[in-house]
Amino acid sequence: MQSYEEVLVAIRQIIRGIDLHSRKLNKSTGLTGPQLVILQELEKGGEHYTIRQLSQMVNLSQATVTTILDRLEAKGLVVRQRSTIDKRKVHVLLTDKGNELLSDSPTALQEEFITKFQSLESWEQNLLLSSVQRIAQMMNAEKLDAAPYLEVSSFTQEKK
Repeated sequence: MQSYEEVLVAIRQIIRGIDLHSRKLNKSTGLTGPQLVILQELEKGGEHYTIRQLSQMVNLSQATVTTILDRLEAKGLVVRQRSTIDKRKVHVLLTDKGNELLSDSPTALQEEFITKFQSLESWEQNLLLSSVQRIAQMMNAEKLDAAPYLEVSSFTQEKK
């Protein structure tokens, strides 16, 4: 096998691994990766997040977060409450059902990746980063907007 073929196989394995994890997550919890990340962030932040703050914390646009929250609210996992101090602000809160789901949910794939990546020596982290950035550039994908979540097609699914 040519070395470029080995690289393409490795990329395909990564895509396949992300897809399988996404399906497993959806099957076990009924959530997409971004939904899980938002719930986890809400659990950390308590009652302090507005939609704008939440979108900044999870590195997604406000419009995307709003769409995801609509779905989470329909499932009874979150509620939105108008601030009693500033009526212009709306806070997002986890429901008891959302907390319960989180306690039983697996970790997001990027959490496993981050743990393993951070255990690498600094030079190896830099080598991997530059290699992956170069691959993105070679595939004309370096300028595509992407959040730091390992999930296949969940963001386009959220927008439907």
